[in-house]
Amino acid sequence: MDHHHTPAIFVADAPGLDFLNSIATPVDTPIDWIGDGEGLLNWLEQAGLVRAATSAAVRDRATPGELDDIAARARQLREWFRGFVDERRGRPLTPEDLPELKPLNRLLERDQRFNQIVSEHDEGVAQLALRTSRHWHTPDSLLQPIAEALAQLVCDENFTHIKACEGHTCTLMFADHTRGRARRWCSMAVCGNRAKQAAHRSRLRT
Repeated sequence: MDHHHTPAIFVADAPGLDFLNSIATPVDTPIDWIGDGEGLLNWLEQAGLVRAATSAAVRDRATPGELDDIAARARQLREWFRGFVDERRGRPLTPEDLPELKPLNRLLERDQRFNQIVSEHDEGVAQLALRTSRHWHTPDSLLQPIAEALAQLVCDENFTHIKACEGHTCTLMFADHTRGRARRWCSMAVCGNRAKQAAHRSRLRT
């Protein structure tokens, strides 16, 4: 299935986990939405982490193969962070977990963010506002909004509430923000419905 034309999955209720879910098996065939450089750009746009104009500018400046190399680094980052989350979900993070986050901190320190005063419209009224922007001098900078999303997950999300979907073959994770923390599925329309159908067939057999 062509990941360039298949909408990415955003069910995690946390951008950092949505990044981990950028490889999944929605039906029968695994899809990696960041399998190459163009896929990475498409996924970043769908996730709202990069604007279309930024994607176009980075694409124009990239040398042949450069975007694919950045996508490969993004996949490495994804699998490293998946291991970090898998080992710790279900319990709160503590300062003792900090040494394991060195790769993420090394990536964050390369960020080129800056603040600018801009004119914004709020309910039709123009006003001055402070906006944080980022230099996109090289394709390498595409990793920065991802690193920021992962850092926000670490610092803002209670890992006690990070769960893996209970679907039999599902690999998706999510942050359970429901009342009572009762969420079990990535989506009731997909895995939840499959579980209902399986339970119904089981009752019919017995």
